[in-house]
Amino acid sequence: MDSYLLFGLLLLLALSFDFLNGFHAAANVVATMIASRALSPRAALWLVAGGNFTGPLLFGVAVATTVGRDLIEPQSVTITVVMAALLSASLWNIVTWWYGIPSSSSHALAGGLVGGAVTFGGVGMLKTAGLIKIAAALFVSPLLGFAAGWLILRLILLLARGATPKINRTFNRLQLLTAATLALAHGANDAQKTMGIITLGLVTLSFQPSFHVPLWVIVASASGIALGAATGGWRIIHTLGGKFYRVRPLHSLSSQLTSATVILTASLLGGPVSTTHVVSAAIVGVGASERRSQVRWSNLADIGVAWLITIPITTALAALIYLLLRPLLGP
Repeated sequence: MDSYLLFGLLLLLALSFDFLNGFHAAANVVATMIASRALSPRAALWLVAGGNFTGPLLFGVAVATTVGRDLIEPQSVTITVVMAALLSASLWNIVTWWYGIPSSSSHALAGGLVGGAVTFGGVGMLKTAGLIKIAAALFVSPLLGFAAGWLILRLILLLARGATPKINRTFNRLQLLTAATLALAHGANDAQKTMGIITLGLVTLSFQPSFHVPLWVIVASASGIALGAATGGWRIIHTLGGKFYRVRPLHSLSSQLTSATVILTASLLGGPVSTTHVVSAAIVGVGASERRSQVRWSNLADIGVAWLITIPITTALAALIYLLLRPLLGP
């Protein structure tokens, strides 16, 4: 198949994944803000879309480099492997959105790349150091989100002791800042994963000699995730905004500040984290810090199961898709 046609197909799949990522993950940013009535749903989604577009332009490409260069060996990077990874991750995003389960696009993409690469050339195609870095970022960040959420709520309660209920107005105003920061953080981290995939395609098809992310790829990825965020995943908004406990302005502010801090730090360090799981963990950490009994712990089951099974399922799915695509596209 012609290289330009192959790259066009890869670009379409990558930007579709990017759109689904924004659509799926916008819920993480706006759910508590909508639940606490700091902004209307539509205004909140547009705020997130703007942050998602701006974030990738401001915070470099460290995560894109990790995803595109540090996970699998260069000889295993074929267009078929990359397409299998994208299709696997996109299908999983659609399934989990349909059932309102806040799953991780980052986990899904990592699993897809591993499944495609291993099916192509065996476990030797994986880079151990990069795999450890990604696994650490994906699995440790929710724990940090929970712990930081617990501490930040305690700190805000200490600073606001003796305040009247009117302080909720201040909390709602501050949410505009924390939500915008969280949206920037989400765009900076998640859009970079698509940048890494597109740049992999450019190198694999010899459109550029080495791995560096062109400006047009940054802008295209930022646009795709922003468009998805503006559309919004309402099923997941419902899950995060009300199923754990009754979210008030204090909870929303605390969880947004926590999530933004964890995700921005990971972005600058090049760690691809799951916005979904960081935000979910922060919300639960904040609620447990105030009163453990108010958290509906049973509602964590779906998220916990998704956290555990996303990578195995997308790895297996990518392997199957790779085997189906190989006769059509080659190895």
